[in-house]
Amino acid sequence: MSVVRVWGVAVGVGVVVTLLMTLLAHSGGSTARPRPPEPEFSGPKPTVDASGADAGPATLPERPNVVLVMADDMRVDDLAFAPNLRKLIAEHGVSFENSFSPFPLCCPARASFLTGQYAHNHKVWWHDPPYGYGAFDDSRTIATSLSEAGYRTGFIGKYLNRYGLARSKVTDEPSATYVPQGWDDWRAAVEPPGDSDIHGNTYDYMDTPFNVNGRIDNGYRGIYQSDVIGDFSVDMARRFAKRRSPFFMFVNYVAPHHGIPNAEDEPDVVHDENGHELSVVTPAVPDWVRGKFDDRIDRASGVAKTGEPIETDVSDKPKALQQRFQPEGDEAKAALLYATRRRAEAVYVMDRNIARLVGELQRSGAWDRTVFAFTSDNGMIIGEHGLGMTKVRAHEPSLRVPMLVTGPGLRTAQKRYDPITTVDLTATILDLADAKAPHLADGTSRVPTLVHGDQGWSTPVVTEAVFTARGRDPLFTDLRSTIGIRVSRYSYTRYRGGDAELYDLVEDPREDSNVADDPSYAAVRRALDRLWPTIKDCAGRACAPRLPKVLAAGPKQDRIDTDAYWAAIDAAYGWED
Repeated sequence: MSVVRVWGVAVGVGVVVTLLMTLLAHSGGSTARPRPPEPEFSGPKPTVDASGADAGPATLPERPNVVLVMADDMRVDDLAFAPNLRKLIAEHGVSFENSFSPFPLCCPARASFLTGQYAHNHKVWWHDPPYGYGAFDDSRTIATSLSEAGYRTGFIGKYLNRYGLARSKVTDEPSATYVPQGWDDWRAAVEPPGDSDIHGNTYDYMDTPFNVNGRIDNGYRGIYQSDVIGDFSVDMARRFAKRRSPFFMFVNYVAPHHGIPNAEDEPDVVHDENGHELSVVTPAVPDWVRGKFDDRIDRASGVAKTGEPIETDVSDKPKALQQRFQPEGDEAKAALLYATRRRAEAVYVMDRNIARLVGELQRSGAWDRTVFAFTSDNGMIIGEHGLGMTKVRAHEPSLRVPMLVTGPGLRTAQKRYDPITTVDLTATILDLADAKAPHLADGTSRVPTLVHGDQGWSTPVVTEAVFTARGRDPLFTDLRSTIGIRVSRYSYTRYRGGDAELYDLVEDPREDSNVADDPSYAAVRRALDRLWPTIKDCAGRACAPRLPKVLAAGPKQDRIDTDAYWAAIDAAYGWED
């Protein structure tokens, strides 16, 4: 049985606090740092409630503290390597089974959370110029909204790509020491400009400079970045908890995104079965964690348990995907395996630091009034569909992200099946805080789902990307090259060049067979084609129209379909206990 779907043994709160403070506390480390002791957890197994409906409505405090931790490029199945997240949050909170990043790429996704808007409204299309941080107007964000609502706000870790390197769109000044409006405590990793004397960068795990409230702190050479972010988060939580006013902390890890320094054994140039170069990238990890999961991880995340490729015929796929298809030979499989192991190790180190933060919130007493959430900016394809290692594509491993939430009234293990997206998360936090949205809100608050249980999948998720296809189509009026719709059972994507993908995720959870032109799906295709023009450029409430019956699913059916989806994915790819 997959360890991702069954969380194991629960943790007693008192045991957690004691063990976390004595076993997990540290002040940073380097690659030469000794291996930390493994924490041991015990405690009663929590009550499991599949939908929340039988437990009665949860009671959340008014204007709670909110702590959001966001990973970078983390897949849902990477939770298998985060034991503390599973024990502290999933076993004592809500696991959203249908959580998505509508534009699965770091920079657009993070801009979407900060603004509450889809990328087609905030216009941060990519991470390179002329986009990236230099294209982001951060004069009004979730931080300004929460600050105006009386919250103290703190930011830690990765901001948008090219922060520090690009000029601020708000001031037109260099951004390395710029602190965006709305943040009371700002500790953001910096990508320094070329003419700067700042050493390191956001993606150097062993030398990360930080803008600490307008001053460059460049003193972390030789200290693993996730440990620095962990130290910052514990310190911020300790200080914020001393005052009575509510607070919001947004903690951003670069892990498991790739970054330097490269290990000596890291694959250099990798080729697919046809001899074409394949991109494989990995995060740096400290020596003490190297090899921790080698016995358990015997293949890449997206390589089937059989070791053989599931999909070898991509003739049903759009031309843009056929051109990207790279059959995986032994060399590619070995490199993707290497990357999967390093990513798991980076997740594990991050997970230990998240446990330190939870321990401090518990120690201070703030935990009793804190809603704590964990997610990722996007997922990652690692071998599926012969696409190598990539994201952006509107396929499940790229779109899906972990989403765990706990808080007062939500301390039992529960699942929710209503969809939640990056922009829905923004709307949910603002709803919890009784704060006004910084812009016309494209997302929907999922507080009713948290409190009362699933409401059913009745509105669409819009998916979008750029640079994924070429061609001319008068309906594609901006930079986007794919625009899609995700509903409970179906995933539909239209391409700028005229192609389309439609997957029945109940019959075909792995998205092997494109049924866009299958006559038996004609009624579904017609309904999706009628909906597509109305939401592709949507804003505000127009992004959440009621789905027609053929596309909607009630709570029971959505739960059945989703559980079947995950069972099939676990059977094909899942990690064993």
